[in-house]
Amino acid sequence: MIAHLRGRLLDKQPNRLVVDVQNVGYEVHVPLSTFYDSGEPGAEIALHVHTHVREDTLALFGFLTTIELQIFERLIAISGIGPKLALAVLSGIEPQALIEAVGRGDVARLTRIPGVGKKTAERMGLELKGRLPPALAADAGPSAEPGGELRHDVLSALLNLGYHRPTAERAVDRALERGRDAGFERVLKDALRELAR
Repeated sequence: MIAHLRGRLLDKQPNRLVVDVQNVGYEVHVPLSTFYDSGEPGAEIALHVHTHVREDTLALFGFLTTIELQIFERLIAISGIGPKLALAVLSGIEPQALIEAVGRGDVARLTRIPGVGKKTAERMGLELKGRLPPALAADAGPSAEPGGELRHDVLSALLNLGYHRPTAERAVDRALERGRDAGFERVLKDALRELAR
């Protein structure tokens, strides 16, 4: 089973990437969040991968964040939700918004995702409640880990500026690696420098 790919981005389309790993091109189906944040062809890329095997199909589904991979795997475990619909869900709602909607039992919010009807939304609400990744739940507020509160504050500032969550998370994490003991302003400036690259 392929669980991770690191290589050079050869081609990108809104629902698929081709990643060159030592002169072998892997076609990977991706949600829109991964498409937007994957960089341009020629860029280095690392993806968390779910290998989906059926009697007549072998398909790779890739994600830039482990949270999206975990949600994808929980979605396809629900009866009636296949990989394509799970990708549509991740393309139609941010992970944090999904966990909040599931936590509130907000069927109306879930049905606004393209391809998700009322019955599917209700099933998602029932089966995902309490089963989403702990990392997501921790993301809803300041984390207990060192730098967690600072990370949350800087991430909130970037999201308020309009940055996409996975991109902002990576920038904040890189900034914190360089200066976990720095203050809010310093980490925010470092994260904005990361985003400007």
